[in-house]
Amino acid sequence: MRTFRTWMAAGLMGCAATLGVRAQDVQGFVHEQSDASGYVWPEDRQVREKLAEWQDQKFGVLFHWGLYSVPGIVESWSICSEDEEWIPRDTTMSYDEYKRWYWGLKDRFNPTGFAPEQWAAVMKDAGMRYMIFTTKHHDGFCMYDSKYTDFSIARGPFRTNARRDVARHVFDAFREAGFMVGAYFSKPDWHCPWYWHPYFATPTRRHNYKKERHPDWWQRYQTFTENQLLELTAGYGPFDILWLDGGWVTGEDVHLDNVLARARQTSPGLISVDRTIRGRNENYQTPERSIPDRQLSYPWESCLTLSNDWGWTPNAPYKAPERVIAALVEVTAKGGCLLLGVGPTPEGTIEQPVVERLHRVGEWLRQNGEAIYATRPTPHYHDGHVWFTANKDGRTLYAIYTVEEGEALPAEIGWTKNLPKGKMYLLQTGKRVKYAVDGERVTVSLPQGLRSESLVFRFEAE
Repeated sequence: MRTFRTWMAAGLMGCAATLGVRAQDVQGFVHEQSDASGYVWPEDRQVREKLAEWQDQKFGVLFHWGLYSVPGIVESWSICSEDEEWIPRDTTMSYDEYKRWYWGLKDRFNPTGFAPEQWAAVMKDAGMRYMIFTTKHHDGFCMYDSKYTDFSIARGPFRTNARRDVARHVFDAFREAGFMVGAYFSKPDWHCPWYWHPYFATPTRRHNYKKERHPDWWQRYQTFTENQLLELTAGYGPFDILWLDGGWVTGEDVHLDNVLARARQTSPGLISVDRTIRGRNENYQTPERSIPDRQLSYPWESCLTLSNDWGWTPNAPYKAPERVIAALVEVTAKGGCLLLGVGPTPEGTIEQPVVERLHRVGEWLRQNGEAIYATRPTPHYHDGHVWFTANKDGRTLYAIYTVEEGEALPAEIGWTKNLPKGKMYLLQTGKRVKYAVDGERVTVSLPQGLRSESLVFRFEAE
């Protein structure tokens, strides 16, 4: 029989999604972007102002950290019994045995190296400006000290640690580092007996009984979830973003309107991201593991992974810094933000290969961030390997030439339209570069001795 690891490898090889135009090995299920026609601009002025502030940040991090981090497996999904190639399980166990093993990870999760200040320092060094932390994934395990369940990091082996209420310390560390701060929360809860009731089997990700036959069960689930959301937003804020996952459960199911009304009393302008639920509570859209194929005129972020998984896995094939930079450039040129998934280790640290890759991304942003942060998209935004952004006044344009890992720079770089007038500068050196214009074609001559990396040119547009 094939073991868990074999199943996982087969599942990852069998499915792919996009990072820009490039394929990556990924899990099969993703939350796709909501239909553009369903976007509703917030009526609350403070929410609109917060959205504008968030859109200027451009680059954020999403932390998945939970029970699944202990063995280094796909987050939560292995306890869902859907017959999907990308949901792997150890085939030497029955489904019930596997669930008992998985639930039992709560007695092994003891991250004695937990270092949220290191997380914040690494992400700030990477040039990130906002963060989302997974307070509870679909498996229902809470990464904060919830009074509504014992199924949490604060009630297991880590309970004697001064930092047992880990979410509080994560949020505080990132606030101290100047980040916009958001909380991820899963609306479905597979550990809650009022969602997956023990009387029935658990055949899918959805609740496992008919609500019309058991309205009291469903009401208890609704109350439980609403209470946890209120507990989180009132006790761990203020927050900039509430990032809700599990779009097969709606905001109406968990009384989200009431939660937001109360949460915005202590977190004015709180951005609600009720993923894939079109309407007033999806303040920005979240295409997962992909970048839209065109510019979008409303707020959005692409959530992509640094490895193949959201959480930590051993010996992960992390993406090269060049790929992260290229994705950030493409997303920015199309008017969005990039949320990069990083999984802390079971011990509670960011491992060295991640630190090294993100440091190189940060080095690039320290030289070229002017072309990324607080920029706006331009009508002509892409030509081959060149992407364009503009500062807020619309007069200064940036042409960003992206490179692949190991690619040598050419002697010349060219594009059509977005014609410059006057001087053009290479942002990383601050020095002028020579260029020629022939009709609608611009050709830039590169100085010798440049490091092979993505280049940014700044110029005034005609």
